[in-house]
Amino acid sequence: MRHALSLAVFTTLLVAGCASTPKETAPAASTAQSTAKQGTANLAAASGSLVSGRIALHPMADGVHLSGTIGGFQPNSVHAIHVHEKGDCSAADAMSAGGHFNPTNSAHGRANTATHHSGDMDNITAGADGTVTINIHLAGVTLGGGAPNDIANRALVVHAAADDYTTQPSGNSGARVACAVIQAQ
Repeated sequence: MRHALSLAVFTTLLVAGCASTPKETAPAASTAQSTAKQGTANLAAASGSLVSGRIALHPMADGVHLSGTIGGFQPNSVHAIHVHEKGDCSAADAMSAGGHFNPTNSAHGRANTATHHSGDMDNITAGADGTVTINIHLAGVTLGGGAPNDIANRALVVHAAADDYTTQPSGNSGARVACAVIQAQ
């Protein structure tokens, strides 16, 4: 009887072991990373404005940092700045740059809030001399590599008015007064 019971337990364990499938391990989450070491955006005037500037872009672990100077604004004026979907500034009014860069199909909003386009940034304010020193961290994007959130070869656009952060799809920010194609290096 003891031998029969041992054989039954062994057979049950053997059958159970053969019937189970090994647990699959989830693949490691692939986080897109920038492949470029740096980038530039040379803003040229659009829509008859005098706005221009040069922006340097530097990849960081959680996004891309933008720094530089933009001039040609009215003193103490406030303006929207966004990454737009197409790297095309050929139209005189920069409309060739398309809409805001929005690979996640989110609603427009203020940067660093739950709902916003990947290309949304906070407004910039010109000083008394009509220039703005840019020091912006754009989170959740990459520079180079071709990931859906890659801003290389897209457009950096400055607008005539401030972004209200609520009007869809572009924040009621007015004409495009400067445009640059973001070049990765």
